[in-house]
Amino acid sequence: MNSNQTYKFILSPTPKRTFHLMAKPIGAQCNLRCEYCFYLSKKDLIGSTKAISDDNLEEYIRQYINAQEVPEVVFTWQGGEPTLLGLEFFQKAINLQKKYCPPGKKIENDLQTNGILIDENWCRFLKENNFLVGLSIDGPQPLHDCYRIDASKQPTWQQIVKAAKLLKKFEIPFNTLTVVHRKNAKFPLDVYRFLRQEIGSTRIQFIPLVEPKEFRTVAPQHWDQNLLPDYDSMEARPGYPDSFVTDWSVDADDYGYFLCRVFDEWYKRDIGKAFVFLFECALGQWMGMQSSLCVFAETCGQALALEADGSIYSCDHFVYPEYRLGHITEGLSHLVYSTNQSNFGLSKQKSLPQWCRKCPYLFACRGECPKNRFLKTPDGETGLNYLCSGLRKYFSHIDPYMQDMAKELMKNLPGYKLR
Repeated sequence: MNSNQTYKFILSPTPKRTFHLMAKPIGAQCNLRCEYCFYLSKKDLIGSTKAISDDNLEEYIRQYINAQEVPEVVFTWQGGEPTLLGLEFFQKAINLQKKYCPPGKKIENDLQTNGILIDENWCRFLKENNFLVGLSIDGPQPLHDCYRIDASKQPTWQQIVKAAKLLKKFEIPFNTLTVVHRKNAKFPLDVYRFLRQEIGSTRIQFIPLVEPKEFRTVAPQHWDQNLLPDYDSMEARPGYPDSFVTDWSVDADDYGYFLCRVFDEWYKRDIGKAFVFLFECALGQWMGMQSSLCVFAETCGQALALEADGSIYSCDHFVYPEYRLGHITEGLSHLVYSTNQSNFGLSKQKSLPQWCRKCPYLFACRGECPKNRFLKTPDGETGLNYLCSGLRKYFSHIDPYMQDMAKELMKNLPGYKLR
């Protein structure tokens, strides 16, 4: 195979940014009631019940543009469900971006949506303003509707499929975001083939669902150390009475199985046709490059969250009082480069247990996300990632393929060194 042609889409470089801020202008308000949602509880935890004010919106856009030392500034809008704000809100945001964007910089916008409100008016706006859309869908109807329901407990799959068809009709680029949970993890090919063949997705993101039972009130890394489960114990698996995690969390071994089977299908049929974020990231790491996904990066701290009240948090998955850095009126750059945020980022590397440091796939995993590090290692040390067993199987499975692909690419990319 011609390696340049085969892998050029996979290795499209991720824009380098000083930091990325995910904006949640609607807070925890949503028109769905997904059973596994980790964000609706923020209404009670931090009072996330109101949309962002005009003053905070303008302050955010002005400071975010000024703080970026790169030619392309990417705004990411999430929720809750951001389309609840209506087209008028996003037109206002576009106008403010134009107002504060200096010569030589380019503005891009990403919108993560459940798709319920997407209609032709939305599509015309998204197309005209060059939005990249992230569409949440968890696979074929039974695997999607088992958890993703609306406020009346009705299924949502048909509405999401309709939204995907509209996006394709208007030629709006979109990613599919699939939450890998306890049920769909057992059907990897059903999920992947549905995304590729029925939805027509060419940009695919998989997010493993991992939530301790006390996630609504207890912040990550603030768990009771006496309650942390042992590696490979029943308490470390979903569906058991004394499990540490919610029933809908993905089983770690099932997650490894899911990734391996999807990888095989992608490798056999879709290299150069479909961009699967996890596989692209892995290939870069096997080439000795830094991770393009924060969960596999050596340190954290470059992907923060802006709440609707103007508060800045260390990360989207760390929106808890313990990880609030301050308010945007205190100065965005001041908060992003604060000692607290620096310590947050470095703690990912410093807190790795010895079990991880001895792992042959440390270069690819880096302990994954700290929010999932609540197991005890076989040696009794805390800080092992819940997904460890599945990720080991996945990395071991793809290793020979990644080595081959990396060597092929190295022939045409002088200056890179294999790890």
